[in-house]
Amino acid sequence: MQEDNQEHFKRELGLLDGTMLVVGSMIGSGIFIVSADITRQVGSAGWLTLIWLLSGLITVIAAVSYGELSAMFPKAGGQYVYLKEAYNKLIAFLYGWSFFAVIQTGTIAAVGVAFSKFAAYLYEPLSDENVLFTLGAFKLNAAQIVSIFTIILLTYINSRGVKNGKILQTVLTIIKILSLLGLIVFGLTLAAKASVWDANWADAWTTRAYNAETGSWLPIGGTALITGISAAMVGSLFSSDAWNGVTFIAGEIKNPKRNVGFSLFLGTFIVTIIYVLTNLMYLAVIPLNEIATAKSDRVAVVASDYIFGDIGTLIIAIMIMISTFACNNGLIMAGARVYYTMANDGLFFKKAAVLNESSVPEWALWAQCFWASALCLTGKYGDLLDFVIIIVLIFYILTIYGIFILRRKMPDVERPYKAFGYPFLPLLYIVIATAICISLLITKFSTCGWGILIMLIGIPVYYLTKPKEV
Repeated sequence: MQEDNQEHFKRELGLLDGTMLVVGSMIGSGIFIVSADITRQVGSAGWLTLIWLLSGLITVIAAVSYGELSAMFPKAGGQYVYLKEAYNKLIAFLYGWSFFAVIQTGTIAAVGVAFSKFAAYLYEPLSDENVLFTLGAFKLNAAQIVSIFTIILLTYINSRGVKNGKILQTVLTIIKILSLLGLIVFGLTLAAKASVWDANWADAWTTRAYNAETGSWLPIGGTALITGISAAMVGSLFSSDAWNGVTFIAGEIKNPKRNVGFSLFLGTFIVTIIYVLTNLMYLAVIPLNEIATAKSDRVAVVASDYIFGDIGTLIIAIMIMISTFACNNGLIMAGARVYYTMANDGLFFKKAAVLNESSVPEWALWAQCFWASALCLTGKYGDLLDFVIIIVLIFYILTIYGIFILRRKMPDVERPYKAFGYPFLPLLYIVIATAICISLLITKFSTCGWGILIMLIGIPVYYLTKPKEV
């Protein structure tokens, strides 16, 4: 049944569209904000750059490893399908369950809130301080309304057909890339100071942690350094996530056996270069202390003030609004395809398996919209990000290990593309990502533990809801 349904999707996305979906889904608000927290955790220019480089490197390794799986199974559902083929329906369901409960919807909510936060720069009444309604402990603010409105609008656009979402994604992502490159070029040519650069790189590898209460730096090493690096990498890895969205819409990509894997590599490589260059620009323009203490962690606003003066804040606000809007468009478009494929397997609401007259899973899109909007109202999206990352990493590890399983399980299946650097690079990813997961569980158990719990709750849900075998 699933194979038949896959054919109803329209293959309207080319290599450029796939690459722009990867880039657009990855670049949200993180690159404009996260460097402040990383700097507070490790306290040096060398480590700040290395953490972004390492996050980018392991993301590219994961992406080129996924290329083999996307060429073997070029249909909608992506990572869910790979897990089902390599393991079983339970593991695939746990991924889909976590994906709907937290990973995709939580990310959509957080990105929507980031959009509204910067919209308030343009029009103050849109801020989260403008409380519109109070009921007991619950407070509804203008920022939540704005974020929910953008999620509903993007869901509607995508429910009218993949072509609308594709055009919006490609145009906004090209604007996003050009504006980020513009920020880097203007920063390095107009505001870079040799004295700032030299001071920032004077003790490039001396690790320190920032104490906000005293406003001072404390040298760190050993366990404290490992803790700091793990905490710092949450932000950079989250900023580099959502690259796998293109695998979910493989059923709508032209020549998917080639284009899905190629767009994964191109997209993650482009983003890694942009992220590292952006941080080098920060280090050439802003003293390290100011990066660490940027108001509300908005490092890009500080940089833009140095580059453009008073109008800098406005420029960054518009850039981040475009960036987060395009990011959410990609997330919303891709996410619904996972629920569609799960429904075809009898593991999600039946209506999610129905395509509308525009050949898109409209019901799945609106179900995702409803839950993401509900998460916007909880006000807990900051915590969501912390424990999303551990679930994401666990399933990336399982999926990449799935390459090894499938090579044994299905040795004769056609592999138009094979994982680059196999077995060394996929193994390297598994080792690094496992080390990060263990470190996160030790150092951030209060939030990461909730992430694991949400995932495990899926086990009884699976056995209670799965269709009886005939």
